Amino acid sequence: MNLFGVMEISSSALRAERERAEVVAANMANAETTRTPEGGPYRRRHVVFRSNWLDFSTILGGRLGAPAQGIEVQEVVADGTPPLRRFEPSHPDADKDGYVAYPAINPAEEMVDLMGAVRAYQLNASAVTASKQMIQQSLEILR
Repeated sequence: MNLFGVMEISSSALRAERERAEVVAANMANAETTRTPEGGPYRRRHVVFRSNWLDFSTILGGRLGAPAQGIEVQEVVADGTPPLRRFEPSHPDADKDGYVAYPAINPAEEMVDLMGAVRAYQLNASAVTASKQMIQQSLEILR
């Protein structure tokens, strides 16, 4: 793999981690949303990544020189955890028993997920910077 392949892989990871951070931010912003257009409380969302790496059978088939692929967001799925019920009979979204359904979002868990996305983003940005420096040094040597 050449240095441009490393940059391609890192750039795909940067895009995927940015989307992961956006989903976490949406989860945090909607932690108290009790009514959505779909009906019911907001559902926490998760990002599912998909690797585009070459598998072993492809390598055996002679595509060793194939370009690097990287990672991408396969889908964003809703969490199946049931909503939290709080007794608030005066709330406009309360059911007949006086309970309101709130999203099952744990702010601490969301912050850990966000920190993981930010750290992965930083590491991939560092890999792009290192690749860029190696390319620049190679050009200086060839001068």
